[in-house]
Amino acid sequence: MTSATSHASPSAADNARGIAPTGERERLEGFALGLPPRPALLSRRAWQFLIALIIAVGLGVPFTALVLPETSAFHLSAYAMTLTGKLMCYAIAALALDLVWGYCGILSLGHGLFFALGGYAIGMYLMRAIGHDGKYGSDLPDFMVFLDWHQLPWYWEGTQHLAYALLLVVLVPAVIAWVFGFFTFRSRVKGVYLSIITQAMTFAAMLLFYRNETGFGGNNGFTDFKRIAGFPITHPGTRTTLFLMTFGVLVLAFIGARAIVTSKLGRVVTAVRDGETRLMFLGYNPLAYKLFVWTVSAVLCGIAGALYVPQVGIINPGEMSPGNSIEMAIWVAVGGRGTLIGPIIGAFAVNGAKSFFTAYFAEYWLFFLGLIFVLVPLLLPNGIMGLLELVTRKRNRQ
Repeated sequence: MTSATSHASPSAADNARGIAPTGERERLEGFALGLPPRPALLSRRAWQFLIALIIAVGLGVPFTALVLPETSAFHLSAYAMTLTGKLMCYAIAALALDLVWGYCGILSLGHGLFFALGGYAIGMYLMRAIGHDGKYGSDLPDFMVFLDWHQLPWYWEGTQHLAYALLLVVLVPAVIAWVFGFFTFRSRVKGVYLSIITQAMTFAAMLLFYRNETGFGGNNGFTDFKRIAGFPITHPGTRTTLFLMTFGVLVLAFIGARAIVTSKLGRVVTAVRDGETRLMFLGYNPLAYKLFVWTVSAVLCGIAGALYVPQVGIINPGEMSPGNSIEMAIWVAVGGRGTLIGPIIGAFAVNGAKSFFTAYFAEYWLFFLGLIFVLVPLLLPNGIMGLLELVTRKRNRQ
């Protein structure tokens, strides 16, 4: 009798004081805080679709590009592969921008800088990999010989190694983004002022890279690449490998970004977007969270640029133009910011339209782009994903 009472007493005491048992307490605490249940990383249907897509691309692309003859209607041409690979690089950049704009509320108009820095980092390696196959047969890149340079600048040292170049792809955007973000976010710069500063940053970098004295090829940038990792860069097998690598990075970037936004860290980041002042009153310091998401976004953009350059075959300061960064924001807005999958769709949709218009109506492309920039916020404030969600809701009601 006594033992039964002693076992029951803690629960009875808790009930008397209004304290629920441990399991019930955790459930009630979550309810009291008003926190929604943490969503799954991906739904079961999404995982099935993603796995099927990976299998289809992993098997289909090598087969159609390398096995089927060029006379076949199902042959994947070098042009189609390059175009699709380029669009996937843009999709990675759009996903990166959505992390900071869609979830943290930071509209960056300078992400083209990080994209270009990643491209220049891998471009330095590709220029060194040309070796003596260049026009002048020199150990120096052709543009340096033309400009009468006699030795490599110190910041080119080590770029003949692919591993070092890949390290630069990650570190250079990360360090610049962290330093810029630390001083900007610590000063509580936000809104349109922050957007203008990011645009000024990429514009200043573009002007710097246009100068021949900087050692990055000036107006022409880097081009005429011969090989990567010892393989001819124009070989169908190399193109196929780069294509599959880009697709793999896009999938991993999406899953990684999804993991961030569904985590506790992601909830705090979203709270920064929705009410930064209130978050500070609750005892959080938004600086660290902003810096983390901002730096991760910059690194993703740098990786996208590094995958872009060997497939397209050129990198020049034009990639840093503010117009390119504005286009990234358009991709995110068209697809639907704060959705992750929306910016990927938006990048493919807008750039697919760009390829069509520049091929058949080149003089009207900029008007069409401006029309998108004006009409999408008015007619589709939540982008394509918002429209799809609205249609789905109406169908479910019926």
